[in-house]
Amino acid sequence: MITTTRGQRLALKRLFERSPIDADHHRLEPLEGVPISYRQFRRGVRPMFGGQGCILVQWCGMWVGIEPDGYTHT
Repeated sequence: MITTTRGQRLALKRLFERSPIDADHHRLEPLEGVPISYRQFRRGVRPMFGGQGCILVQWCGMWVGIEPDGYTHT
């Protein structure tokens, strides 16, 4: 289990909310097109080695880095 900061959790929520939506208003996993919950999305977080607390999450075909203060970058 990876410990995240409040800024990282807010950034994860913003990314999730920007995910594609199907006709039934379910969030979709960006590449596979299957419905996904916020909890499932959050479980995809990985640590960035040598990243000084930065975490990585795969989103829309790219890895997004999220710094402890919530700053996101690809």
